[in-house]
Amino acid sequence: MARREHRRLAAQRRFLARERLRQQSNPLPQRALNEECGVFGIIGHDEEAASKVVFGLHALQHRGQEAAGIVTYDGKQFYTEKSLGLVSEHFMAEDVVTKLKGNAGIGHTRYSTTGGSGLGNVQPFYADLDRGGLAIAHNGNLTNARTLRQELIREGRIFHTTSDSEIFVKLISQSRKLTIADRVADSLPIIEGAYALLALSQDYMIGMRDPVGIRPLVLGKLGNAPVLSSETCAFELIGAEFIREVEPGEMVICRPDGTIESRQIFPKAKARPCVFELIYFARPNSFVEGDCVYELRKRLGAKLADEAPADADVICPIPDGGVPASIGFSNRLGVPYDMGLIRGHYAGRTFIQPTQELRELGVARKLSANKGVVEGKRVVLIDDSIVRGTTSKNLTKLLRKAGAKEVHFRIACPPIGWPDYYGIDMPSRDELMAAKYSIEEIRQHIGADSLAFLSVDGMYEALGRGPRTETPAFSDHCFTGDYPTGLTDRDRLKQVAKVEQLSFLAESG
Repeated sequence: MARREHRRLAAQRRFLARERLRQQSNPLPQRALNEECGVFGIIGHDEEAASKVVFGLHALQHRGQEAAGIVTYDGKQFYTEKSLGLVSEHFMAEDVVTKLKGNAGIGHTRYSTTGGSGLGNVQPFYADLDRGGLAIAHNGNLTNARTLRQELIREGRIFHTTSDSEIFVKLISQSRKLTIADRVADSLPIIEGAYALLALSQDYMIGMRDPVGIRPLVLGKLGNAPVLSSETCAFELIGAEFIREVEPGEMVICRPDGTIESRQIFPKAKARPCVFELIYFARPNSFVEGDCVYELRKRLGAKLADEAPADADVICPIPDGGVPASIGFSNRLGVPYDMGLIRGHYAGRTFIQPTQELRELGVARKLSANKGVVEGKRVVLIDDSIVRGTTSKNLTKLLRKAGAKEVHFRIACPPIGWPDYYGIDMPSRDELMAAKYSIEEIRQHIGADSLAFLSVDGMYEALGRGPRTETPAFSDHCFTGDYPTGLTDRDRLKQVAKVEQLSFLAESG
């Protein structure tokens, strides 16, 4: 028995050593790659590109609040400026903007998760190639980034960041095509996942969207100057005219003279944009395929009222995400709408805090009960999602403490049961409430009197696409587990873990 125990402990030590080695060789864990970001670019606008990029990024600040960066070009050289924090905290100073010379520029605003933070990972990335300088900014996440990185490192490539976006630079730099646009196109077929890509060269600005259009990218013009952005709300701020959405798999080449060339890099496929853009991420005044996001969210609330009405005295949103859906829910049922919760701005998102204690403190800082509205009332709280359930549980306590007679939850999206691998900051499946518990068990956990979610078909119908079919109109994988692309890195890690577990069991006897 002692000899068997010795073998078991030795096998366990070897397993843990291999695991540490694997983590050290891949220092950025999968969750740390997941980030929701915003990109903006303009070319051919006199000599004021930097100021327009600053305001464009400011309009996209909701997409990334950790850091921002801008690269401009004046016909002779490139200029780069990066900073941690909000756009307004650094880039709106006159001495900063005047350093960023030129009539062309691209920018990026970033929100990372538990790892990969720091100025070195702030985009855009810049590289000197044999065909001239190139700056790259990317929104999304590559699902084979770890695999590609390992292959490139074995080939002798050196990485200076832990961002998957640097892979674009490495692949473009090793292409033997003659032009930058051809090199970008040449690098894309081996890339898997979601991306809205901006590239700035000495000759033009490039916009590129992944083959099924998971991440958004829109095209506009400010006067004669082409503009690219993650959302249309940035166009409104700078006074640009919206032209159209960049198609899935399409490359647009924007030149300083105002001309725009379109190339379909990938065969046309059914678009599957991320439905979470409409439910959660996009700014309410942005437009997607001609529809105002705010109005779409009101329709989600109205459909939720059809599917899961509630006897109540007041309908209250969980600000700010639940506001449009609450209005739709209230209007459909004819029950008064009011602010039962008051938000403390700039408290940050709670579901990304690294510990449960910090998440609960974050909820307390973020929202306070409005006793004058909820005391003695049957309250229906409307939100756009439930992830871990931390916020919902604490809000139930807040409202009951403020004297609410009943607390009911209605969620304007289906239960989130699967993680995202395409650029949304989201926990692993083990941490998702809906992956582990039934709706009744979630209700008990958060302490509500009732709980209901919008159905998948109801979501599709509210968005004007329903019901869901075998060829869905959105990337809805967080609700259905139906991922629109391969997940090479995830599958390889699962296989490695399985092999190591079997090896451990065999060695331990």
